[in-house]
Amino acid sequence: MPAKDDAAAEKEKNLELFLKVGLDERTAKNTIANNKVTANLTAVIDEAGVTDGCSRTVGNLLYTVATKFPANALVHRPVLTQYIVSSKIKIPAQLDAALSYFVNTGPQNFKTTEFEEACGVGVEVSEEEIKQSVNEVFEQNKSAILEQRYKTNVGDLFAHLRKRHPWADPKIVKASIDTKLRELLGERTAADDEKVPKKKKEKPAKVEEKAIAVSTPEQPAEEILNPYAIFPQPDENFKVHTSVFFSDGSILRCCNSKELLEKHLSVTGGRVLTRFPPEPNGYLHIGHAKAMFIDFGLAKERGGGCYLRFDDTNPEAEKKEYIDHIQEIVNWMGWEPYKITYTSDYFQDLYELAVELIRRGHAYVDHQTGDEIKEYREKKMNSPWRDRPIKESLKLFEDMRRGLIEEGKATLRMKQDMQSDNFNMYDLIAYRIKFTPHPHAGDKWCIYPSYDYAHCIVDSLENITHSLCTLEFETRRASYYWLLHALGLYQPYVWEYSRLNVSNTVMSKRKLNRLVTENWVDGWDDPRLMTLAGLRRRGVTSTAINTFVRGIGITRSDCSMIHLSRLEYHIREELNKTAPRTMVVLDPVKVVITNWKDDLIKDCEARKWPDSEADCYKVPFSKVLYIERSDFRLKDSKDYFGLAPGKSALLRYACPIKCVDAKDVVLAEDNETVLEIRVKYDPEKKTKPKGVLHWVAEPSPGVDPLKVEVRLFDRLFNSENPAELDDWLSDLNGKSKVVIPNAFSVPPLGKGVGVGDKFQFERLGYFVVDKDTTPEKLVFNRTVTLRDSYKSGK
Repeated sequence: MPAKDDAAAEKEKNLELFLKVGLDERTAKNTIANNKVTANLTAVIDEAGVTDGCSRTVGNLLYTVATKFPANALVHRPVLTQYIVSSKIKIPAQLDAALSYFVNTGPQNFKTTEFEEACGVGVEVSEEEIKQSVNEVFEQNKSAILEQRYKTNVGDLFAHLRKRHPWADPKIVKASIDTKLRELLGERTAADDEKVPKKKKEKPAKVEEKAIAVSTPEQPAEEILNPYAIFPQPDENFKVHTSVFFSDGSILRCCNSKELLEKHLSVTGGRVLTRFPPEPNGYLHIGHAKAMFIDFGLAKERGGGCYLRFDDTNPEAEKKEYIDHIQEIVNWMGWEPYKITYTSDYFQDLYELAVELIRRGHAYVDHQTGDEIKEYREKKMNSPWRDRPIKESLKLFEDMRRGLIEEGKATLRMKQDMQSDNFNMYDLIAYRIKFTPHPHAGDKWCIYPSYDYAHCIVDSLENITHSLCTLEFETRRASYYWLLHALGLYQPYVWEYSRLNVSNTVMSKRKLNRLVTENWVDGWDDPRLMTLAGLRRRGVTSTAINTFVRGIGITRSDCSMIHLSRLEYHIREELNKTAPRTMVVLDPVKVVITNWKDDLIKDCEARKWPDSEADCYKVPFSKVLYIERSDFRLKDSKDYFGLAPGKSALLRYACPIKCVDAKDVVLAEDNETVLEIRVKYDPEKKTKPKGVLHWVAEPSPGVDPLKVEVRLFDRLFNSENPAELDDWLSDLNGKSKVVIPNAFSVPPLGKGVGVGDKFQFERLGYFVVDKDTTPEKLVFNRTVTLRDSYKSGK
């Protein structure tokens, strides 16, 4: 008990400290739950000398330092904290530049003037300077702007100005560009809003001769392009961008009235407001990473905010476990919600609007069973209760609310268009009776709104400017706008994008839930799953995931399958910069150096980073060592560079060794399995073998090296698209998880290593310390191999 009390007291102390430096309570509590981030942040606060508190701006920058500072340059972290505390570095752009600078510098000394220049220290860009540069850029591009008018690519103008003033306030730059456009072009005309027809690309003629290499201009890297340029500004949401065609020949052209839009803009101040609305009934997967990138990313790029809204309309499916997980994983992905809300926060508003919908003649209480509703919708037949009097529906709906009608005996349905060509206009259900207490709202309600009724209204109530979702919701667009129009509510701009489909996995919640509940995998955070918790446990960083998603882009093409190798490319790119090197032997075979003294132990200098001689660690080298079994063959060949009888190989960081002949190989009774290889080392290093081997030696005579458990993960399914298969579970890869209980590691790997720490095991791949690690034994998960099978931009 005393140990638990001490731990609780320590958490309280750290929470108080994190609140003092300006972190909001949710971020502070999430940080406390992560021991590694807690340790980093307390160290950073101490280095900055702000244990008594600081401004929120400084605190948030210090939090970024604690979570993103490169491991290869920790010696410079105290210097950076002082730049932040003294307000020499005061905006995220400067901090990002500083972190990039230290990634490249590593532990080496740096020049202060060079660092300050790279981070814009002391640079103040006035509004007048920005306006002057805007005038100059417009003058240089005047003819093109006059020709293209409001179809001018504003992103290109931004790029010109960023080159001139990288530390300028982007909001002031945007405002100056908009002002200058109006001055030069006047008010927008109808022609400015016309869409430019896309030109069809001509197919090149087939040529039999060998193609001649042609030099082409280098395209911008996929990560540099601005994927959010396709979305309109909030003040442009008065245009018709969706039309709903009714069976009686009438057309609803969905747009906001001038009064509605002005009221909306007066509340939001013209800010972009988006929402990320997960259902709290499961763990988030990589598809949600794309949704977050779009929802949070657009808001961040436009200087707005993104709600994290829990779509908790089904009281039987929600769990606090999922709510806590979603909040924590959103934070881990690098996103900060503008507000955290629940659809259940608006249950009273939704109920009152449902009453109003009935009063306006657009909803009715129905008594059909679920099967009857399905049959009538398939036959495009009206419910027998569709035309009941409004007063009757009002009374019955009140009876539903008071719990006077049995569950399943009544629903509230929207009176839409049963003859429509759109199935999602067939009088969708707005409310059901469920005598189930709600995890968030308690037992106040026994009627609960449907997704189709609630989500568009809550979008409007929260003044969402851009309601963004995946393409399967496109057919619901008509219902979305019909309901808001029927209630006279503000209408957000709706846009759908393609789902993220990754090969060799499944991402439907139903299939993921089955994999977990039927124990095909080891929980929601199994490293083989494409859940974000699983990817994190596998050692994938949020930076790599976001870069991967950004590279895919925001498109409406819904038929593409993204190969897993493309994600792996971005994982390698990230870990190559951040994971220190070490040596581990997975399948060890014993090697005895016959010309080495029995009791001689020598320390070799091994590098943590390939390009840094300064950051090294010592590994013992002795008479007995171990190499990978696959690095030795009894029969040599020209394309083989490992060790073999009569052949030499170089032990990395040590010396060349040679197995003189087959007599030096000790075999087991089966006459095939190698038990021991006897070699001689070249003390003068005169031989220059092509093959380089990693190794682990006995730390002292007769003592085995450090034993660690290593888990090798591979694709969960054999097929690229297992979801297409009827018996998809039979496609599971039986070799997707291989456990090596007793791999050998160099001694330094066992010192000061914590869960989540990442390493490159030389010649093997990237690995991360798993949460199953104990004081007695380290456990590693393989994140990805070293092999690169995807090229950026392809």
